[in-house]
Amino acid sequence: MPDLAKSSALLGLLAWACAPVEATDPGLVDVRSVEPAIQADIRYATPDNFVGARIDGYEAAKCLLSAEAAEGLAEVQALLTERGLGLLVFDCYRPQRAVDHFVRWAADTTDLGTKAEYYPGVAKSRLFDEGYIAERSGHSRASTIDLTAGRLQEGGSVTPLDMGTPFDFFDPLSHTESPGVTADQLANRLLLRDAMEAGGFRNYTAEWWHYTLRDEPYPEDYFDVPVE
Repeated sequence: MPDLAKSSALLGLLAWACAPVEATDPGLVDVRSVEPAIQADIRYATPDNFVGARIDGYEAAKCLLSAEAAEGLAEVQALLTERGLGLLVFDCYRPQRAVDHFVRWAADTTDLGTKAEYYPGVAKSRLFDEGYIAERSGHSRASTIDLTAGRLQEGGSVTPLDMGTPFDFFDPLSHTESPGVTADQLANRLLLRDAMEAGGFRNYTAEWWHYTLRDEPYPEDYFDVPVE
């Protein structure tokens, strides 16, 4: 008799893999037009990222999200402002062409220019197997954000809190509740998680910086309109 649980899981995986990529705009909004106090350092619009080059589809250094996710993020910013803190976003909506760029980079195991900074403890050939690189990303559904929290400075800038690892550090140390970070670093991660949960987001436990709106409006869709 076939293993029905395994068959169901396989069918679910195939359905996810075959989900269509939409070229149409899902109604993206610039987060800073909703809440100007949110600061942005969009790494993939620059060479300052694990690929070491500007990523395909990032034609502007903007944080674009679904309207629902942008409103949720504004709520989080309001909560943090009361504590003298604010948000600094690294990545928001990510077009499928950017994900494809990541996949091509990961497949080239001779390019190790960023290994020491971003994945010192894992072989590049293992990035797919370890789940750090995939052919689809929740970011392409327009309601997932990579970000940190920091102290508000005069003029509105944000000095990031010490989270124990940099953004996009491919290592178990980046797990939100990693036992390898200090008590203060863990407290900072949990502070961010509590604020994001209050705004309607859930954390991806393998990455302290990664959050998705619980009630995302496009849970089955992946988009490829560029960031511009």
